[in-house]
Amino acid sequence: MKKQAPAPTIYEQLPEIKPGQSIELLKELHILTREGKLNQDSRRKLKQVYHLVQFIEPLVKDVQQDHPNVTLVDHGAGKSYLGFILYDLLFKGKGDDSHIYGIETREELVQKSTELAQRLAFPGMSFLNLSVADSTVSGQLPPTIDVVTALHACNTATDDAIDFALKKHAKHIVLVPCCQAEIASVLRKNKGKDLGRSVLTEIWRHPIHTREFGSQITNVLRCLQLEAHGYQVTVTELVGWEHSMKNELIVATYKNLPRKRPAERLQQVLAELGLEEMAQRFYTESKSAALTD
Repeated sequence: MKKQAPAPTIYEQLPEIKPGQSIELLKELHILTREGKLNQDSRRKLKQVYHLVQFIEPLVKDVQQDHPNVTLVDHGAGKSYLGFILYDLLFKGKGDDSHIYGIETREELVQKSTELAQRLAFPGMSFLNLSVADSTVSGQLPPTIDVVTALHACNTATDDAIDFALKKHAKHIVLVPCCQAEIASVLRKNKGKDLGRSVLTEIWRHPIHTREFGSQITNVLRCLQLEAHGYQVTVTELVGWEHSMKNELIVATYKNLPRKRPAERLQQVLAELGLEEMAQRFYTESKSAALTD
């Protein structure tokens, strides 16, 4: 009788799952069903997380060239899909003291993530019930952080994540901004007096353009702010437009670059658009005690 071939493993059945990846974790995150199946919505979610991991993995390896133990903070962690998958793929079983911190304001999600990390024996993961702003001064986090991520941190939480990264001397910052309304509200408030000042005000004269332009200029100011602190900044898209309109990916790496020109350009943009009142939020290095030349 011909010997029957062994049943294919789940990794062979589902090529989307990476070899050695925790099946239990993927089930707990509801990416896999209890029967080990992967539906279309989960495929999309997994693709998005993997795409972000592709950007973060080389940053982690860059840090490891300086020291083996990596500290990573994920702001607005939610259910911590990103943090768990990063730990599972990059840190699990390494035996070092690398650590991922998930920062989240919803206490029930912090508790669930803490319990899951314990069940999976992921000792290098901690979850803190803090706002992004509060985490900057919290004694529960180390004074320096290697990598800071903020995936779809809404509105000013992204700016708080940048502030956190600057004050924690982060080498790498990975941002996917979301729901940016603050600049648009200032443009809207000042629209009456600004409309006759420059032809450029036509860009945000109509309400829908105010919202869209406000979102666009917010990210421009964030990039200039990071450059004004010596970072090299790259802006790209996280996934295809068919998945999400909130897919702008900002990756910043500290290179000790010249600060003067981006700092001046940032102030010029604020002045040109009547946004001088936002200068404190997009502070440059001269106002930061955290970094020096």
